[in-house]
Amino acid sequence: MARGHQKVQSQQKNAKKQAEAKKAKGHDQKTAAKAALVHTCGVCLSQMPDPKTFKQHFESKHPKSPMPPELVDVDSGI
Repeated sequence: MARGHQKVQSQQKNAKKQAEAKKAKGHDQKTAAKAALVHTCGVCLSQMPDPKTFKQHFESKHPKSPMPPELVDVDSGI
């Protein structure tokens, strides 16, 4: 019956290995955050998640530069 104990140990080791592989492949917050940054400032190349934040950034950081046409009709909420 020595093989019975080895079988159990092997199954436990394999289950642990599979769980670690699944955990490593799971949801990655860095990748998700990077994918959410869709607007890029043409002046400083910083990235913003939405047009409202982009317009606020542009108004505060680049007041002398002309406003990009895609931000003209966006409400900045200030």
